[in-house]
Amino acid sequence: MSFGKAGPIPYIEGNFPKPQHMAKTPKTKNTSGPKRPRQVAAYELPTREQLLEALAQQDDIKGKRDLAKVFGIRGDLRKPFKAMLNELEGEGVITRTRKTLRRTAALPHVTVLDIPTDADPDALHAFPAQWNEAEGEMPRVRVLVDSRSRVVPAPGDRILARIDAGEEVIPDYTARPMKVLDKPRRAHIGIVRMDDDGARLIPVDRKQKEMRIPLGDLGKAQEGDLVEVEVKLSGRLMIPRARVTAVIGNPKSEGAVSLIAIHNLEIPHVFPASVIRESEEAEEATLKGREDWRDLPLITIDPPDAKDHDDAVHAAIDDDPANAGGFVVTVAIADVAAYVRHGTAMDREAYLRGNSVYFPDRVVPMLPERISNDLCSLKQGVARAALAVRMVLGADGRKKSHSFHRILMRSAAKLSYQQAQAAIDGKPDDQAGPLLDPILNPLWAAYEAMSRARDQRGPLDLDLPERKILLDDKGMVRDIHVPERLEAHRLIEEMMIAANVAAAETLEQKRTELLYRVHDEPSSEKLQALRDFLGSLDIAVKKSDSVRAADFNGILAQARKAGNIDQVSEMVLRSQAQAEYSAENYGHFGLNLDRYAHFTSPIRRYADLIVHRALVRALDLGPDGLTDAEAVKLAGIAQHISATERRAMIAERETSDRLLAQYLAERIGARFDGRISGVTRSGLFIRLAETGADGFIPASTLGQDYYRYVEEKQAMIGERSGETFGLGDRVEVRLLEAAPVAGALRFELLSEGRRGNPPSGRRGNKKPLKPFATKGRRKK
Repeated sequence: MSFGKAGPIPYIEGNFPKPQHMAKTPKTKNTSGPKRPRQVAAYELPTREQLLEALAQQDDIKGKRDLAKVFGIRGDLRKPFKAMLNELEGEGVITRTRKTLRRTAALPHVTVLDIPTDADPDALHAFPAQWNEAEGEMPRVRVLVDSRSRVVPAPGDRILARIDAGEEVIPDYTARPMKVLDKPRRAHIGIVRMDDDGARLIPVDRKQKEMRIPLGDLGKAQEGDLVEVEVKLSGRLMIPRARVTAVIGNPKSEGAVSLIAIHNLEIPHVFPASVIRESEEAEEATLKGREDWRDLPLITIDPPDAKDHDDAVHAAIDDDPANAGGFVVTVAIADVAAYVRHGTAMDREAYLRGNSVYFPDRVVPMLPERISNDLCSLKQGVARAALAVRMVLGADGRKKSHSFHRILMRSAAKLSYQQAQAAIDGKPDDQAGPLLDPILNPLWAAYEAMSRARDQRGPLDLDLPERKILLDDKGMVRDIHVPERLEAHRLIEEMMIAANVAAAETLEQKRTELLYRVHDEPSSEKLQALRDFLGSLDIAVKKSDSVRAADFNGILAQARKAGNIDQVSEMVLRSQAQAEYSAENYGHFGLNLDRYAHFTSPIRRYADLIVHRALVRALDLGPDGLTDAEAVKLAGIAQHISATERRAMIAERETSDRLLAQYLAERIGARFDGRISGVTRSGLFIRLAETGADGFIPASTLGQDYYRYVEEKQAMIGERSGETFGLGDRVEVRLLEAAPVAGALRFELLSEGRRGNPPSGRRGNKKPLKPFATKGRRKK
């Protein structure tokens, strides 16, 4: 980035004092050396402003000697004059290159700034994202945020900002944030591979090409190491070569393929010592300021391998005669706000991370283990602090009222989803059996009522299976399976949704600022693309831009009857907006809810921690509630944690891709069944039925016909034959290539396409059809 100069300072004759020994010098034309001021001041040091103005206005001043001549510095003035120059250089206002002295480059009026992760949240400062060190010391910029600011950044953010240098000659830079920007990935990261000619770099980004690494530029890197490199061009042909600048680790020896995504996306994964120290010093909460609910038999229901348990549930038949057939449902959530307070080292680190990141080979937690797996884990038989919501439901499952309580609880039992479900299905084990009548049956009865209310509400019924990758002790793929979807899963989800709604409603009623979880309705452009696609399948859809989740459920029901649910589900999913966090509420389209906030998992989502603090403040439940400083910055916090959530999703997906590519690399040439999961002009994306791995088939390898991409049908269609390969079609493919580091697979298509009509607007004889080889596509 180049930085423009600050605006020219008007030259006013007499600004610079002239040494006394020149007072009577005749006016003669100066033919060499720097111009000298006309007026004289006897043996005075110039001011800092006068020095800087001289450097800015007089181009013939090249160094300290020229500047001294301008001001007639001699004798006893030389030492303080030199000290003044050193002071200005130390402040970064002027810069020295060998013997050349000049004003430091000024920041442009709009620039990109990086806010350090250790910046004071209440007095933010930033530095230019790019800076040429030859221009002098990097300027420090104060970031101005107040209650009227629409963009509110925080430590660790990259921002686009409007810069003000102030009125003085010495810039006093301040910035008004315009936008919080996503930080780019690291430019060049890859795996070192040794060969007969030396070494090469296999980039983690599939869009980058391999590069040679001269042996002298390997440093301490060895075979299989994940390294960061800089690229340099060599030779007359300017061939790019890599030089290792840092060895990050060895994913294979460490058994952690996630290491690649963690460093490529710059996900913080090592807690600073100050954060660990704070967590270790934290003490268990007591009954002070809390209600004693230790006798209420709340239980946790989690995956069998869960190491933390942050939510517990309980249900009972309501004994109020006015609510016959109703229930009282309690959801208790670990009270993280009691341990992670605003402004602490743990709070700053939790904000920076935004959320926990879950990989098949590790978890990068938002909070240290002492908090997430101990003090805020609702362990069986152990007293733990919690924030609980008690909800009164009618017989129809609709919520009639609710209240929040800060409590001390003791979990009565720790069950897995499978244990709880087996007990309900008549096969209880020794642990779940005694809980069946007093605890599990009332929970399921309340859930059945809530399910009826959910069905009437009509949330988007898009239940896509998610595969789980299981690894062996060496970090290699051992198994891939789709976990069974149990009623026990749905029970916990439904109760968590109800608790989240209650949190949003309470905070709105109390007029307290909060972070909403929002999901906008589909854009008109995406809706039109969906209509075009559904029209090609003869599925009717209303033409209005005003749609509800129930409208999509009707589309999915038609698709199930027609036998093309996979194609339609994929397109309905693509038509949806992305859920995010926001300080402004525009509802949750997918859940068909007017207001919704994340409250139920503060150990792994910073948004939930903010909502907990907001409830503590709104209900006067303690001194550790949401602060005014946080409330002002909620818009910026929402932007930041939405970005960290997207980062986590990308990292998790890329790691799964790499593991699956590694798993399939030994099966080159094997045949697989799959579906077309995406169609573009460049080719077809394929998802394998066996593993869920994604790969690509270039359009140039499809067959002998010339295939055109028809967007409204989401298909590639043969120019002459009308042979069609469309979204969701079942196909058989052969694996040709696997690139584990990049997580990429390339397939060859073996199946024939569906019969269809050639696309309209065919080129005819205007352009000869491209003769593509079949490469054995129809050879069974």
